[in-house]
Amino acid sequence: MSQRNFLKLTFIRVLPEWRRRAGADRAQDKREFIAACRSFGEQHYLRTYSLVGTRGDCDLMVRAVAPTLDPIHELHVLLNQSGLMRWAEVAHSYLAMTKESIYSDEPMPLEPRPGSDARYLIVYPMWKKREWYLLSPEERMRIMRGHIETGRRYPGIEINTAYSYGLDDQEFVVSFNADDPGEFLDLVQELRSTESSAYTESETPIFTCISATPQRALDALDGER
Repeated sequence: MSQRNFLKLTFIRVLPEWRRRAGADRAQDKREFIAACRSFGEQHYLRTYSLVGTRGDCDLMVRAVAPTLDPIHELHVLLNQSGLMRWAEVAHSYLAMTKESIYSDEPMPLEPRPGSDARYLIVYPMWKKREWYLLSPEERMRIMRGHIETGRRYPGIEINTAYSYGLDDQEFVVSFNADDPGEFLDLVQELRSTESSAYTESETPIFTCISATPQRALDALDGER
């Protein structure tokens, strides 16, 4: 079996009261949060994103990947110890695991490829209808081939699919690297008319995340550096 990795996406909402704290206190809160991210990122994949201006219910996302759950647990213990999290709450949280797709001839990356980060990461949890699992493997393969061919007509969009069966409420966590959100909009509009779309139970909420360093993502919270 190929090496699998756990994926944890944590969407954080910062309370308005935090912005009324003294500037020096907010700066210290940021430093503690960044230190926790840096510690995890020394040995594992970690990226941060800003959702300021793209969502109303969260401001920041931490994307962490590790071969076991222990480092992800330790990361969130450290994050919770930071001053920022005393003034914040987790608005959404998704846990999943990477594994190779049975539908594609192209190998699915089991962890984000270095240097593949785009300007935007668009993320959503997904559930399939139970009728999907009653189809024969051959029928599911036929339907997904058409779905994949549609995606290939949009080379600027890179898909990452992770699986949550038995690990979290959703069945999949799907994310897309995109430099042009408009191209992703066109892709999703075309996918709505594919046969595979009829077997989708839910694929919301949808998060449009702006790639940012931890410092830049935190500075977007209060507009100060």
